[in-house]
Amino acid sequence: MAWNVFKFCTALRGLGSVMILLVLGVVGVTYYAVVFCNYGPALAAAGFDSLAALLVLILFHALLVMLLWSYFSVIFTDPGGVPPNYSPLVDQETGEIDPSEASEFGPLATPDPTNTRIRYCRKCNQLKPPRCHHCSVCGRCVLKMDHHCVWVVNCVGALNYKYFLLFLFYTFLETTVVTIALLPCFIAFFGDGEIPGSPSTLATTFFAFVLNLAFALSVSGFLIMHISFVAANTTTIEAYEKKTSSKWRYDLGRKRNFEQVFGTVQRYWFIPAYSDEDLRRMPALQGLEYPSKPDMDAQEF
Repeated sequence: MAWNVFKFCTALRGLGSVMILLVLGVVGVTYYAVVFCNYGPALAAAGFDSLAALLVLILFHALLVMLLWSYFSVIFTDPGGVPPNYSPLVDQETGEIDPSEASEFGPLATPDPTNTRIRYCRKCNQLKPPRCHHCSVCGRCVLKMDHHCVWVVNCVGALNYKYFLLFLFYTFLETTVVTIALLPCFIAFFGDGEIPGSPSTLATTFFAFVLNLAFALSVSGFLIMHISFVAANTTTIEAYEKKTSSKWRYDLGRKRNFEQVFGTVQRYWFIPAYSDEDLRRMPALQGLEYPSKPDMDAQEF
């Protein structure tokens, strides 16, 4: 029987809703284990244990707020789509894009469809901006598409890539903190001494520890991979497409590459938002235009 890619894509969209519930379920189990089973009751104790519990709970809740803020920002932020009737400005004599004149706000010329410098999506029947790719799950072209993530029921693209990275970052920090916080309970579980608490609280603590340890280890790998992508100013798709090329036209140096994703205003680096100043003066954050190396403008994009 032939494999139906359209049914597969529909299944992925349905799976995404389940994944959101799974994420919220893991958060709920973890919250119950940390707050209600262990460190909440420890607040009633006197001395050092109470202070340690307070510090753990403050850190836990602060990271949880940032994790959920970043997570729902990825879900509800459109990754960026091609504007209706999009067309890059083209030099009328050469038929090539003029990077000094191109602007999403300027008048649009009609390019020669035979020009190999200009990208065209045969599925959407429209021109594609640089670094734009078609997502079969979403059924549309996505600006600077990185990948379609079933965990957030959304594509990760130009307008929400930063939020996705922050979600990975805070997930790693939160799961690591929880793993360390529950480690003494996990060790005591295999000891010979008597462990305080009911069987249900002990089972919840054990389960939460294993879950968070697994997530911390798996997310760390994704985080390291995406940090390398940010450093090279590339995406998952582009890293695969250019694996045979040693040079990349959008690699502007690590500092500028970082700013192309996180912006230049430092106080916004660790929150899922951009400053108005960056949104006004950085075209890359809009997803249609990207600065590149002048000596590599002829490279295929």
